[in-house]
Amino acid sequence: MALFEATGLHMRFGQRVVLERIDLAVDEHQFVGIIGPNGAGKTTCFNVLTGRYSPSRGNITFAGENITNLSPQAIARKGIARSFQIMNLFDEYSARDNVIQAMPEMRAMSWNMAHAVARDRFLDEAADEVLDGVGVAARADVRAKDLSYGDRRALEIAVALASRPRVLFLDEPTSGLGASGRARLRELLLKLKGKLTIVMIEHDLALLFSLADRVSVIQWGQVIAEGTPDELRGDPWVQRSNLGKLQ
Repeated sequence: MALFEATGLHMRFGQRVVLERIDLAVDEHQFVGIIGPNGAGKTTCFNVLTGRYSPSRGNITFAGENITNLSPQAIARKGIARSFQIMNLFDEYSARDNVIQAMPEMRAMSWNMAHAVARDRFLDEAADEVLDGVGVAARADVRAKDLSYGDRRALEIAVALASRPRVLFLDEPTSGLGASGRARLRELLLKLKGKLTIVMIEHDLALLFSLADRVSVIQWGQVIAEGTPDELRGDPWVQRSNLGKLQ
């Protein structure tokens, strides 16, 4: 049985059909990529899978449990975390405090109590360990808004990892990064690969194909092809794509 599975997902906004019969199965510790042209429905699919939208029909299961129509918060508590195309950080908070806010120990505490608890030594040390894992430990005390773009991208992943998820959804994590930032992100993802389950939307096909175990191609709101990177190199859409050159 797959750890995470979507079956027959359909999503429409008014008369516009955005997703039509999406099927996706992800095994535990697998790295799955999702690719497709702009407007294909990739981010909408992510939003349905992580609870931001409820599907018009279809089912989503995680670890054998039906999680269809659960809220994003309830899905996160199950062990599913995600990043966004547009970064979602507390800009006035330090990198360390951003991570602390996402820790399970904080979930039952009110916003007003957060800063009192944030200075707890255990939480500081745990947050610094997460930041070290993404290469931002040296800037733990820097406000998020004062970090470089690459460090902010790394911090967003650290925030997702702080919740200790079993599944990590990443939506275009290389967006806006230069060559060095992409290389750094690839090294981070290589360290994470095999330690947790990763599902990633990415337009840099060369980077994605160097990491993913399996890749699904979405177009017209449907999965039109899927397989290993080697199997998909011959896919007509991949061959025509200008989104990345495959080696």
